Amino acid sequence: MTTFAHQLKTEIARIAKKAGKAENEALKKAASQYRSDISALKKRIADLESKIGRLARQSAKPAKASDDEEKDKLRFRQDGFITLRKKLNLSANEMGQLLGVSGQSIYKWEQGKAKPRASQLPAIAVVRKMGKKQVTAKLTGAAPAVA
Repeated sequence: MTTFAHQLKTEIARIAKKAGKAENEALKKAASQYRSDISALKKRIADLESKIGRLARQSAKPAKASDDEEKDKLRFRQDGFITLRKKLNLSANEMGQLLGVSGQSIYKWEQGKAKPRASQLPAIAVVRKMGKKQVTAKLTGAAPAVA
């Protein structure tokens, strides 16, 4: 009887392994499918977030359209700036005073070692429109004489 019991026990173990193996395969397939679904969802979320960011930037642009258009038109040319300073007969420190920067910055701009920030371009444009009398009046603090 021991051989019969032993064979029965071996057969039960074999069938249990086979059933367990089949269940494990089904679980592995499901887990693999879940991982690929999660990956696809992450990609979709990233794509949607980038679209939201683009839309947010686009919706913010129309409010600043006039400022951006005006800033886009302003540009800095090293030669033109040197000519402007000579035309107004100003030292670098005086030009810096007008623009709210140091004389050292003016020298660096003229030598091409640096460029003015975008926030400084409107001030440069204002100085371009000034005459010698207006500049000297502004530097001395007196009101400009109107002819």
